[in-house]
Parts: sequence; structure tokens; C-alpha cells
Amino acid sequence: MAAVVKYPGGVENVQVLTDRSPSDAPSPDAERLRLAQADAGEQDWRAWGPYLSERAWGTVREDYSEHGTAWDYFPHDHARSRAYRWNEDGMAGVCDDRQTFCFALALWNGVDPILKERMFGLGGDGGNHGEDAKEYWWYLDSTPTHSWMRWRYHYPQAAFPYDELVAVNALRGRDENEYELVDTGIFDDDRYWAVTVDYAKASPTDMCILVTVANRADEAATLHVLPTLWFRNTWAWGPPGADRVPRLTGEGGRLVGEHWVLGQILLEGDGEPVPLLCDNDTNAERLWGLAGRSPYPKDGINDHVVAGAATVNPDREGTKGALHYVLEVPAGGQRQIRLRLTRTAPPPGAVAPAPAELGAGFDAVVWARRAEANRFFAGVIPAAASADEALVARQAIAGLMWGKQFYHFDVKRWLEGDPGSTPPAGRRHGRNSAWWHMTSFDVISMPDPWEYPWYAAWDLAFHCVTIARVDPGFAKAQVLLLLREWYLHPNGQIPAYEWAFGDVNPPVHAWAALKVFEIDGGRDHEFLARVMHKLLLNFTWWVNRKDTGGNNLFEGGFLGLDNVGPFDRSAALPVAGVLEQSDGTGWMAMYALNLLDMAIVLAEHDRAYVDTATKFFEHFAYIAAAGYSQGLWDAEDAFFYDVLRLADGSQVPLKVRSVVGLLPLAATTRLSARTLQRLPELGARLRWFLTQRPEYADVIGARRLGPDGRQQRLLSMVGPEQVVRLLARMLDPDEFLSDYGLRTLSRAHLDKPFAVDLGGQEFCVGYEPAESTSGLFGGNSNWRGPIWMPTNFLLISALRDYAAFFGDDLQVEYPTRSGRKCTLDEIADDLSVRLISLFTRDDWGRRPIYGACQLFQTHPDWRDLIAFPEYFHGDNGAGLGAWHQTGWTALVADLILTLRRDNPDVPGGPGR
Repeated sequence: MAAVVKYPGGVENVQVLTDRSPSDAPSPDAERLRLAQADAGEQDWRAWGPYLSERAWGTVREDYSEHGTAWDYFPHDHARSRAYRWNEDGMAGVCDDRQTFCFALALWNGVDPILKERMFGLGGDGGNHGEDAKEYWWYLDSTPTHSWMRWRYHYPQAAFPYDELVAVNALRGRDENEYELVDTGIFDDDRYWAVTVDYAKASPTDMCILVTVANRADEAATLHVLPTLWFRNTWAWGPPGADRVPRLTGEGGRLVGEHWVLGQILLEGDGEPVPLLCDNDTNAERLWGLAGRSPYPKDGINDHVVAGAATVNPDREGTKGALHYVLEVPAGGQRQIRLRLTRTAPPPGAVAPAPAELGAGFDAVVWARRAEANRFFAGVIPAAASADEALVARQAIAGLMWGKQFYHFDVKRWLEGDPGSTPPAGRRHGRNSAWWHMTSFDVISMPDPWEYPWYAAWDLAFHCVTIARVDPGFAKAQVLLLLREWYLHPNGQIPAYEWAFGDVNPPVHAWAALKVFEIDGGRDHEFLARVMHKLLLNFTWWVNRKDTGGNNLFEGGFLGLDNVGPFDRSAALPVAGVLEQSDGTGWMAMYALNLLDMAIVLAEHDRAYVDTATKFFEHFAYIAAAGYSQGLWDAEDAFFYDVLRLADGSQVPLKVRSVVGLLPLAATTRLSARTLQRLPELGARLRWFLTQRPEYADVIGARRLGPDGRQQRLLSMVGPEQVVRLLARMLDPDEFLSDYGLRTLSRAHLDKPFAVDLGGQEFCVGYEPAESTSGLFGGNSNWRGPIWMPTNFLLISALRDYAAFFGDDLQVEYPTRSGRKCTLDEIADDLSVRLISLFTRDDWGRRPIYGACQLFQTHPDWRDLIAFPEYFHGDNGAGLGAWHQTGWTALVADLILTLRRDNPDVPGGPGR
């Protein structure tokens, strides 16, 4: 029988219950054993996972337009009819790590104009604040091997308002809120389907799938459910020897696939579904009025179910198939579908597979994997975490796990075109044309499978820190991946992201590698050495390409902070000159220290790294001191500013108090007496600098006794005298400190916007706590006030580094002007609590991220389904930007784990 149990806070969990013997009991360390088997190459438990994107349309890979208009060239309206070249998409989807096959869920409520096969949203040109998904779905759970996963979606029973969402958003300006699906009233009176999909692996290539369809309305309703299996189209593009077509057949309640590499794959369901088959080929007649490859193209199942068209193959053969269920569900009731997705034979797999186990054995697998997942996370999330904090941490990690995507992109072939196709002439000199060497065919952690269905280098670095808490093997592999020769440019640059690989992301890979190394126990020196060898190339690229004046001040453009400045830092400057950036310089000082720390660790095992340690100590000293001698530090304001150095040699300080001026705090580390004794060459160089180059004393000269009673040195771009003054700015509620973390722009600019006249044109920056009203950098993101998790995380980490040096002896006023003195560790703890409280319920039971939306705040079916937005309102904490974003925002899980492990008694929430 089936019963409904509850997660803490009320998230429904449909659990299959059966009589079972003691032998059915899960192993207490089963998930960790699976991870060990996968890391050792014994069993590939990561071979199948949620690697299917939720949006492949509107991406650069699928864009073959003249001017790079990806959203127009391949819009949502084409997605159901047009075969993808590089990858696939679907809802609640899984695939193998080469995306040979794909499985996903399709739904139809009986009134929509199309099947719901993929999520809908607006492109950068259709949303008043950029890309924006217009659906509601959540990643509720996942173990790192994907032995257990849960996904949830709320599907309206009325016709989905596609046209209304497009039209209303098109009429709204940047100073207005986005028009969301909930604003249409379509969820009023609970007229929606709550669809939950659970996955439980019986083996690395055998998945039990439980689909639960709950009717939340007060009337009976019908839902069409179409579990869909298909092969990625590898045959239609013309490369020699790549035209072989796999085969999918349907009979009874099963679909059987045959592939020359994968072998035989079976999708079988309980009940009496009708198998529907077509081909994963483009419907060229619908799109362009041309003859296509197949009389039953990709949208054949859609047209058959929605319109009754004869567009599925009567012989039940093809390369795309679905099991069609029509479920009558009473008011307030639910129905379940059991499915088994299994690799049943190696190639050639010609013998019909045996019936799939969908009874007691199915129940036992689902029960065991869920119980094992609970035990695994009980060992990850500290017992001191509240039930609500545990809920948030587990869903944050789930989002990271579901965010892994198969990413395929051969840039050379994309630039040149497939055989028989001729790309636009401008392509050879346009977007990504300098990245012809790059060939991607990997599973990568993406910021989000819909909003950002492509990797971003510095985002990935932040992901890896949290991923390492549950799967250090995968985290290390991801850190290394973008440094491999098929990604790293021959000149040493790390690719930024799909829209422009040549853009510049902050150099945080070394920082992330050290964090992952530490979380993993600090034992894998081979990993650290491999990372360092490649980062030496990248550091050299930065020095050669982004220090125009050779004065140890760095540029870099937007550096991930988009429109934080008065003008677009990635575009041509409004006047002739060079923009020397405080964040770019701070990042590079931090980079040098990260590589110094790496070299020190590796020198314990290989003395050849001693010289490298000395080199990066020296380079750090040059960079950090340049920030003062070359004018980035404003002693009167006690702040770092960008400086525009004009062609005539004069300087224009851009006195915008933003996170740009706080990031130099992250450039800090300590040298212990033990380290200097073990590496006498480094100690000698330090002493030489202090005696022969006293101008560097502010950044390398501070020393004091450590907790062990031995002397330690502080290396920091922000010296002891400056740190207190800079923190007074950072911790001021009228500037950066909010109830929910640190703003990216000082609130002082609300009343006093910064303005500068350059070339007869005025440029301004004012505090905007929510979405951007500026069109800079595309206008689709805003660092002029909102709270952003990565920069907060870095600054909290920096505070803990300073605290390790100063101990309890350094106390500063917190908040500024409060009269209360706190240690830096206490401040780091409180900032962590503020960020965590974005997601947890406050004293009134409301989660700040959901703002004024009553459905999300009070409805028992919605309030504990957690989203992880891109950034947050600088004053009230409401979630903004990419709504289903997880990626970097999952750092909240790391904050919870760290806080509740080290300081379990720190109170949480607004009443702290």
C-alpha cells in the first residue's frame, strides 16, 4: 500500500511501504560505499544521472544566426519540432554521461496547445529583466551518485498562459516587476497538479522511477502523463561514419531501445499505457515548408496527443517513444505510475528483455535508497542544525546534484559548420572564434539547467566548494576539468562561459582548489599539483594580458560584477585611458597567495616547489603594495576605488563604494614560524624584503604569536591599520550591512549617487536594492545593491582568516556605531546567520526569499519548497534574478554546515 509521510515542515514524501525482511534493510554506509566504488572505477555509479538540460533552445550552441541572436534563432516554439545538434532537454530528465539516451517526463492537462515537454520562459529580449523561467519546479533531493533523487513540479490545470506572459512582460519596463506565472491567478483555488518524480537506482544502470500525480483541486480531473525515452540525434548532421541510426520499438507497456554502443535499454511501466513512437528528427515541413527526414518527426507524439493527428508510427518504431497514460484523479486524490529504466543487455542486445520487476522488488529498492539517503545526509548535516536549516541545506545540495549537465560543444565544427551546411560568413570572426581548439563532451556542474544551461568558470569554482561536502571526488574532477587542454586556451586563459569564452572571470580556481583539498582531508597532493601546473599558465596569462601598464595593477572588465560601475567595464572606455580595477588587483593578490599556499603544501613532499613559493610571495608583495602606491586605496575614505588612468597620465578615481572595494580583504593568508623554518629560502626572502624594501612592510610585516605560542606572519593586501577602517564601512547598516548579508553597493549611494563627467557625458551610479533599471551589460543583472552569495562567502572566509591571526585581541564595533564590540569570528558567524536566514522561516513563519508572495509564504503545499535565487533584495532579502538558480547560491549549505559544526549554539534568524 502507499502512505503519505512528511518531511520536516510539510513537504510531502510519497513512500512505498511493503513487508520486508531484515535483509532488505539498507547499509548504514551504502552511499559512501557507492562513492568509493565510483572513485575507484569499480562500479560507475555516476554513469546515469540528471544530466539532461531543462533548456537547450536559445543557447549559443544551437545558434547559427548571422549576428548571434540565439533566442530568436532557436525559440521555444521550435523546440518541440526541431532536433538539437549538441544536446537535449526535458523535465525531470536523466541520461547517460554521453547522452546516448534520454528519459524525461511529458504532461498534458487536456487544454494546453502543446504537450508540456520542457519548461517555458522568456529570453533576454523578452523579459524586462532578462532571461526568466515562467514555471515552478524544485529539486528536492539527490545523493551524489544519484542513487536517490526527487523532483517536484506544479502544473496548472487551466490552459498555460503562454501568450499572456509574453505580452505583459513585453509591456513592462526595467523599473517594473517581472510578470510571473503566479501573477496570472492560474493557481487560485488550488487548480493544479503536484507532480513528484522519485528515482532509486537498483544498480548503476537500473533505475526505479515512481511518478506521483496529485490533484490539488476540489474537482476530479484528467492528466495525460507521457514518460518519454529517446536517443540524442547524432545521425542527421553529416559527419562521415556518424549516420548510423539507433532503434526504439514499443509493445504493450514497454519501450525497447537498441544502440550499437549502449546496448539494449528498456523502459517499462505498470498498468496499460499505450506506446507512441516517432523519430527524433526535425519537422522541416512545419518550420520551413520543406520535406523532412521522417514522416513521423520529433513533434509527432505532441500532435497525436493534442490534436489526434496520425503523426506517430503505426509500426511502433522510431528513435523517440512515450508510454501514454491517461489518469483520472479524484479531487484531492493522487495516482502513481511505476517505471523501470534499465540497460538490459550489452551490444547487440537482440534478444527481447525479460519483464521488469515493478512489484515488491521495486518497493524494496525505493525504500532502501531513500533510507540510505537519509542516513548519508545525517552524516553530512550537523545534528545542531535546526530542522528548517537541514531542509534548506539538503535542497541546496539537491539543486547542485540536479545541476550536473552533459555538455557537448565542438567549437571548431560549430564555427565551420557540418558537412553540407554553410554558416554565416561573420561566424569565423565572431563569437568564440578564437576558441576553435575547445571540444567539450563532459558532465559539468551548471549554474542552473534552465536559466544558465552552460558552465561558467568562476561559478563552477564556487559550486565545487559545496559539492566537496558530499562528493569530493567529483568536485576535484570539476576543478581540474576546465584546466584540461581541451578547455584551457593555449595562451593560458580559462574559458569564461558559453556566450563569450573570451570574457574574463575572476581567478578563483586556485582558491576553490585549496578549499576542496582541505574539505577532502588535505591528503590528495597529486590533485593539488595537477591544478597548480595548469594555474601557473593561467597566472602568467593574467600578468601578460591584464596588467597593461606593467605596474601590478590589473584590469579585467566586468569580472562577474556586471553593471556595478558607472559604465560597462567590459566595453570600450568613454575616454582614452586604462581602467585599473580594485577588484581585479585584489583578485590577483588573492591568486598569488593561493598559489603561495599551494606551493607551501606541495613543498612538504617536493622541494622543487620551494622556489615557486618564494616567487608567489614576492609577486603578492608587488601587487598588494601597488594598490597603495598607485592610488587604488583612498586613505581619507578608507576604501579601495577603481582608478581611470587617462592618456595624459592623470587619474580619475571612480569613488563608487561597492564590493569592488571590499574584495581586497580576501587577499590574505598566514605564514607560521614552522613554515618559515621548513622553507628557509622563503624566510630569507621575507627578511630581505623587510630590510631592503621597507615599503612592503604594510602587506607582509605584521606578526604576532599564534595559538601554539609561536610567531606567525600576516600577508594581506589590507594591513592591520587599514582593516579596522575598511570593516567600519563594510559593517555599517547605512552602507553594506543589511539584515540578510552584505550588499554589493553601499546604501549611502541612495541619497548620494556617484556621478562623473567623462568626455562631456555624465555617468551615474545609484543604490538600487532590487532589479537593475540600467541597460549596462545587457541590463539583465544588478550589482547596484542586491546581496550576492559568492562575494559574501569570500568576505566571511576572509574574516575567519583574519580572526585566525588576531584571535580575540582584535574586536571591532558591530554593527558600526552600535557600541557593541565583537571578535571577527563572531562577526563571521553573525553574517552567516544573516545569509542563512534568507531561506529559513522567521518568527512569523515567512521565508524572506519569497517576499510578498502569499502562495509561497503561507500555502502548506508551497512554503517548504525552496528556491535558490541568483541574488537578493538589498533591504528585505527577497529573491531576485534567475529564480531557479542554484549553483553558487548553494553556498548557503556550506554556511549551515560550517556554522552548526563549529558554533552549534549561535542563535539564528531575525530574533538572534
